[in-house]
Amino acid sequence: MNKKVGIQGIKGSFHHLVAMDYYHKDVAVMEHMSFHELAQKLASNETNEAVMAIENSIAGSILPNYALIDEYNLSVIGEHYTPVNMNLMAVAGQEIKDIKKVFSHPMALLQCKEFFKKHPHIKLIEDADTAEAAKRISEEGLTKVAAVASPAAAEMYGLEILAKEIHTIKSNATRFLVLGKERQKPNGVKLDKASLKFFLKSERGSLVSILNIMRDCYLDMTKIQSLPIIDEPWKYSFFVDVIFEKHEDLEKAIDVLKLMTEDLKILGIYKNNLV
Repeated sequence: MNKKVGIQGIKGSFHHLVAMDYYHKDVAVMEHMSFHELAQKLASNETNEAVMAIENSIAGSILPNYALIDEYNLSVIGEHYTPVNMNLMAVAGQEIKDIKKVFSHPMALLQCKEFFKKHPHIKLIEDADTAEAAKRISEEGLTKVAAVASPAAAEMYGLEILAKEIHTIKSNATRFLVLGKERQKPNGVKLDKASLKFFLKSERGSLVSILNIMRDCYLDMTKIQSLPIIDEPWKYSFFVDVIFEKHEDLEKAIDVLKLMTEDLKILGIYKNNLV
């Protein structure tokens, strides 16, 4: 039986392309139109694993997704970095000057804002998914309307690309997390990256002390992200990614961090895929 892997969006979306690239084998892709639904279905065991975008090199972090991972007690079991190629597409026979509205996911539109500054006649409308917008335009034969999506979506849904690679920075890339219900097991693979979450005690210099502990334990911090705690004004949780050479160094750091933080949670230990 094929593994059920949840994605945000539909076939032809960047999540779908990442799932196909990451697993290198047949999987049953389960489409979800929101990140909340994606997390919920994984937590309720309706899917085995899930692929979730977490940050983009242009648009930055997708903050609500950190909260979803924490809220549903999901485990990070892998990561995948992929180049993101944004394209403007529409029903064949039109030109950019004909387009009045463009639909796409808000993160996709954000990555292309410089392109659309040059076309002020176009109204940008946020949609649930890049590929779903492309599919809808194709199925309904909409004119004067376009989508921003991948070349695969244009091919899959029979749309014509009006402008290629419209993202602001051509090295545009997105980091995706692979999520499960249980922590990743080595199975012969070196696990050298960890994602942690904690609260800091309200003490002067507490964050500096945490960073010093990581340094002294030979952990290399690759990401730190703060998120407000909704029911405690002006208090923040921190999400941190670290890479390490020896698992013993991570264990030593965690032992100390337990004493210096509140609610320390290991979100996952997995293979570093940034090359």
